[in-house]
Amino acid sequence: MSNILRTPDDRFADLPDFPFDPHYLTIEDPQLGALRMHYLDEGIADHGTVLMLHGEPSWSYLYRKLVGPVAAAGWRVIAPDHIGFGRSDKPADRGVFSYDRYVGWMRQFIDRLGLDRMVLVAQDWGGPIGLRVLADAPERYLGVFATNTLLPNAEPPPRGVDDWPGPIVRPWIEHCRSSDDLAVSEVIAATFVQRPGEDVLAAYDAPFPDASYKAAALALTTLIPAEADSPGIAENRAAWKVLESFEQPFATAFSDNDPSTAAWEGVFRARIPGAARAPHSRIDNAGHFVQEEQGDALAKDLVKFLATLGKA
Repeated sequence: MSNILRTPDDRFADLPDFPFDPHYLTIEDPQLGALRMHYLDEGIADHGTVLMLHGEPSWSYLYRKLVGPVAAAGWRVIAPDHIGFGRSDKPADRGVFSYDRYVGWMRQFIDRLGLDRMVLVAQDWGGPIGLRVLADAPERYLGVFATNTLLPNAEPPPRGVDDWPGPIVRPWIEHCRSSDDLAVSEVIAATFVQRPGEDVLAAYDAPFPDASYKAAALALTTLIPAEADSPGIAENRAAWKVLESFEQPFATAFSDNDPSTAAWEGVFRARIPGAARAPHSRIDNAGHFVQEEQGDALAKDLVKFLATLGKA
């Protein structure tokens, strides 16, 4: 059985602008056994539940600027840490991770909490994981709010893109495949328009005391289904068939400085019927981790979108 690491709690003490109590539940994996997942749980579900899914190599800290405004608008906010990230358990063996496994873990997490009447908020890997789970039971969702994310299917590149995953994503995949450590906060900072404070960068390093805790952070990038024969492509294409009949509002709020996902904004708008029933926005002065750089602006757009649900 793979060695399972758990980041010491004192690593998460006194993080800036992060007053939230931790919550945990246990999921079961046939190979790994019991795994503890951490999540934020704020607000009351007067209108429904907003499920905020982070990507790599971040954690639920990324969503801290959105939690308060969304909860104040009458929604329950659930923001989990994927296995291997944040305060969730961290298998130390890179070989145990797979795209399907992440989908299964998230499916189990949602079922264990009994979540329904959900709005999916997805960034980075939150899209490939969250949209696959949504495709299993689209009737459980009131809508989607997509920001700087994608759902690869190995079809011809989106219009305006010469080659996806292209000159940014391919080298990133190869870097993670050949590395045994990852400078997490510097990876995040490198995508910013303006570098954040050192205390904020330290919060992104907090889950990873040393390289042994970073197996998921290194492995997840290499799981991007970039080729037609990549694991996950068939399942993603099946998910696209569901999304192409998804009528619930599907909003996009991509940033103006994230070339790695920019083309997917148009793909979502063109292929998903619910996109015609939702407001769309562009977040200025932000790179890939838009929640960090322009969290207040993104929160305003999200709250506006939530107010339209049931009215679209």
